[in-house]
Amino acid sequence: MSDILLFHHVMGVTDGVQAFAEQLRALGHSVDVPSLIDGRTFNSIEEGFAHIQEIGFDAIGERAAAAAARHDGPLVVGGLSLGVMSAQTVLQTRPEVTAAFLLHAFVDPTQIDGSWPSGTPVQVHGMEADPFFIEDGDLAAAIDVQKNLDPALEVYLYPGRGHLFTDSTTPDHDAEATALVIERIDDLLTRVVADPTR
Repeated sequence: MSDILLFHHVMGVTDGVQAFAEQLRALGHSVDVPSLIDGRTFNSIEEGFAHIQEIGFDAIGERAAAAAARHDGPLVVGGLSLGVMSAQTVLQTRPEVTAAFLLHAFVDPTQIDGSWPSGTPVQVHGMEADPFFIEDGDLAAAIDVQKNLDPALEVYLYPGRGHLFTDSTTPDHDAEATALVIERIDDLLTRVVADPTR
């Protein structure tokens, strides 16, 4: 079993985010899904992003760091879209992180605090025609890290153009792709538990 800290996307801890976490719990993992926006949820990316701008990205980062600080011992971090920035920052700044999975987004490691922890098992998942993931440069940044910094980084692409395809409450949801994401994350976590030195 892994202790997972999962950061939500811009729409908050939606029922779809909770359902995703429940799929991981059903596999025996412990999953903490803190709300970084005071428990609020939104019906669109645009509404959620407007609220995030009101709060401020620095405040979101502070809340994410506080959530990570509440965990003792080895920790796996995950992030969905906007939550990837929080997950990746924790990954790059806390040595107790044993693995990470980053969904729908990836941040150039030089643009956030800390440094890329080469050798720590990390997966990146996104759709091959998602405008946010492709056109905003996330995939290119992940491939650059894979080629030049950490060959062990796993990058998975799925057919389609949906962004939040793992959230069952959004129009982008793809149940088949989500099932494969869950399977691959569970495989990652099984490998980490079997070999905690990785």
